[in-house]
Amino acid sequence: MDLFLYAALALLALLACCDLFVGVSNDAVNFLNSAVGSRTAPFWVIMAVASAGVLLGATFSSGMMEIAKTGVFVPEHLTFNDVMVVFVAVVVTDVLLLNTFNSLGLPTSTTVSILFELLGGAGALACWKVWSQGAPITDLGLYINSGKALVMILGILVSVVVAFISGFVIQYLTRIVFSFRYETVYRRAGGIFGGLCLSAILYFLIMKGAKGASFMRPEWLAWMNENSGLILGVTFLFFSGLFQAAILWKKANIFPVVILSGTFALAFAFAGNDLVNFVGVPIAALDSFNIYREASAAGPVDPATFTMGALRNVEKTPTVLLALSGLVMCFTLWFSKKAHRVIRTSVNLSSSSRGGKEQFGSSLPARLVVRGALHTNELIHQILPASLFRALDTRFVPKAAEPGKPELPFDELRASVNLVLAATLIASATSLKLPLSTTYVTFMVAMGSSLADRAWDRESAVYRVSGVLTVVSGWFLTAFTAAAACAIVSALFLWLGHWAMIAGMVIALCIIIRSNLLPSAEEERLEAVAQVTDRGDRTSVRELLTQSIDENLDETLELFSKSLQAFVREDIRELRELKARGVDFFERVSQGRGEYYRMSHEPVLSSGDRDARCFYYRAFTSMKEVSHALMGELGVAENYVANCHSPFKGRMLDNVILLAKDMELLRTRFSASRCTKLLTRLEDAQSDFMTQLSEEPISLRKSELYLGFLLFTREMLNRYMMVKLLQAELNGPQSSSASGANPEASAPSANTVADKESGSA
Repeated sequence: MDLFLYAALALLALLACCDLFVGVSNDAVNFLNSAVGSRTAPFWVIMAVASAGVLLGATFSSGMMEIAKTGVFVPEHLTFNDVMVVFVAVVVTDVLLLNTFNSLGLPTSTTVSILFELLGGAGALACWKVWSQGAPITDLGLYINSGKALVMILGILVSVVVAFISGFVIQYLTRIVFSFRYETVYRRAGGIFGGLCLSAILYFLIMKGAKGASFMRPEWLAWMNENSGLILGVTFLFFSGLFQAAILWKKANIFPVVILSGTFALAFAFAGNDLVNFVGVPIAALDSFNIYREASAAGPVDPATFTMGALRNVEKTPTVLLALSGLVMCFTLWFSKKAHRVIRTSVNLSSSSRGGKEQFGSSLPARLVVRGALHTNELIHQILPASLFRALDTRFVPKAAEPGKPELPFDELRASVNLVLAATLIASATSLKLPLSTTYVTFMVAMGSSLADRAWDRESAVYRVSGVLTVVSGWFLTAFTAAAACAIVSALFLWLGHWAMIAGMVIALCIIIRSNLLPSAEEERLEAVAQVTDRGDRTSVRELLTQSIDENLDETLELFSKSLQAFVREDIRELRELKARGVDFFERVSQGRGEYYRMSHEPVLSSGDRDARCFYYRAFTSMKEVSHALMGELGVAENYVANCHSPFKGRMLDNVILLAKDMELLRTRFSASRCTKLLTRLEDAQSDFMTQLSEEPISLRKSELYLGFLLFTREMLNRYMMVKLLQAELNGPQSSSASGANPEASAPSANTVADKESGSA
């Protein structure tokens, strides 16, 4: 038994460290996005401020640890063996669930998952005990703290709505007061705005959050509660006066101070609320072990009968454990490449520039919501006077970016509102010992403030509403999946015993290390692409294009060749796999083209850099069109075989087989001469079709599929020959032959390429 306990605690500690690393890598964007996006300070300054907030916030999270100990189940009715089964099942399920959701690209929340995993594990354990003891079904309520669990669940769900509405209302009122050209109002009321922000931060984080600190004494807390009004008033007057004096006398910009303070506050609130998601269960297991060991010191104790009511008496978590957890989180912030990549991606997606890939697709409910909102807006405009809307419109006219400077995703005013409001909401819940999803709260505040700022124009409204609906649906999906999965894992552990628990933790540890701590080839590719697009110079773009063109061409030829062969064999399974690969390929090429919009924000050092970026966009546009057409052809071929339509025969079959072989030959060497011969062969294949059509009846569906193969091949060859010409011109005449184009043909001018490209479709 002792060997099992020590092995289980060691594995839980390792899983907690890994979970901390992975969780912070994914969630760091929540408190760094606004500061990085507004470029209010150097990146290292932002990171230092956030690290201080995380480290201090971790020591204030002691009160939240009660959720894992007594928030969901009733420890008085559970034995030491029971709680260890639940804790191990929760940790194993959490790792597997989050890894699965991340792999599928589904939205999730560590708070929702850990809460419902505890609920599912405790529910399975309660059912097991009721069944094994032959007790009535009504005894299930003895083991589940249903009242507290319901309050926490409703709190998480309500927080999403409250965060969105609060973000919209506060940002709307703030923008009406300040507008986008807030210089005049800023000189008069900027100090009051700064004083309100810092007073809110101090009150909700220090005053409200102090009760959860592991080092606070009761007499300190009593004094702060008795004098909270006085402290808040003095704080507001002090900061307002200080900021206003700095504005009037020194013409100081207080927004960097507010944004950095908000970053500290949000990092503080994140650590205070979310630390329980990562280490709460392992710490609860350690506390249970200490209680059991102390009881065993007085005499032999049976872990199968020893109840854990003493868990309610463990009020404070040792500060050293919380501080160590905070240090791991800070280490992740500074050294996790994944965290930096997530931050960069999030800032790019929130940019106001058009043309990039939206984070969420469109959906029918989102379209209905947007259309309904448009009709409602028209109705309101008919009821209220036009002069009112003209006056309001003047407050929402965005300020144009200064020449030569990149357009920021959002200004300092909205960044301040996002940070301060999200931090106060999360800190308020932490003071009430209610877990919130910091991801959902931060996201919904940002969505509400962007809606108030009229960033939801008709070009992006459907996608933004889809994002909100996706987050809400993700909440329910995560909840039900987490509860069901943990219930199954708990039942397996109860059935198979202790060593199944050890095996489960080892498997979970291997999965989390392999999936998150060891970079995949795709992650390394994305990092390399990001470094190139961050520079955006001619040499870097040329190297990236050379690699991307060769890889995309090879994958296009491979997918099309294999799909033709599978179509001839009527292999529906391979066609489905190729169709899925085609979808992923299209997404990857689309993402590659979207990198152009990042390069467009970087300063242009020479005309060669500008030309290289232009060639990059034109080349990737052609490759994107080809990948989109390929995805369509793969889908049509898969549907044709799935619906059991008659196979090709005669000359049509011979030409499809020959076309598949030609694709394989092109993979070995793609040249203009081979493409010209293949284009001629396509004309012969179309003539053969007309001959066969006159000899025998051929269905319209079969005709369209066959001609679609020929049309796609022609378009693919034309576009990739244009891409190779663009590549040759970018490399220069001296390296034309190295680009893969026909070495006998000299590289055309940029105008000639543009003319050919416009007519190649």
